[in-house]
Amino acid sequence: MHLKAKPNGRQNALQVASDGTVTVRLHAPAQDGKANACLLAYLAEVFRLPKSQFTLLSGHTAPFKKVELAGVSEEELRVALAPFTAS
Repeated sequence: MHLKAKPNGRQNALQVASDGTVTVRLHAPAQDGKANACLLAYLAEVFRLPKSQFTLLSGHTAPFKKVELAGVSEEELRVALAPFTAS
């Protein structure tokens, strides 16, 4: 899954734009890997899966990230993100 992370937010929030772009606002600051850890924990919460199923593949120091979701199909991903899609 490709997404854009925005650290230092008021709270964790996920939004999917009408074009399919996924943006995750994170409460954690972008220092010492805190935002990346927060991102993986928040995604685990959203998908109701263990954190161990999420791996940050790229974008460790960039806002654009690629996250692997082990054991999640494209259809399951779409269904899980549907409530966060902007109308």
